[in-house]
Amino acid sequence: MLLNSQILARWVWLMLLMFLLAPAMAEVKLELEETEITGARELPKVLYIVPWKKTAPDSRPLPMKSLMDEVLAPIDMDVFRRQVRYHEFTHPEKDAVPQ
Repeated sequence: MLLNSQILARWVWLMLLMFLLAPAMAEVKLELEETEITGARELPKVLYIVPWKKTAPDSRPLPMKSLMDEVLAPIDMDVFRRQVRYHEFTHPEKDAVPQ
């Protein structure tokens, strides 16, 4: 009888120890945000990869461009005439009388 009660006591202590240690041994679940992929059958099969984190701003300085460089740059006469014709075509004068 003494042997059975010792076995029973050890069994109870073992079960109690398992119930106490079970939460400590449980797996840690990591929940991630879902990825959503959308598409349509009539569109071409193209993959767009969009970063999930915002990018850091570029640390390089912006190139310095002066308006003086643009003003003093040489002008190609053919390009200039084409630009003038295009401007006249897209912005007709309101005072002009059609002939």
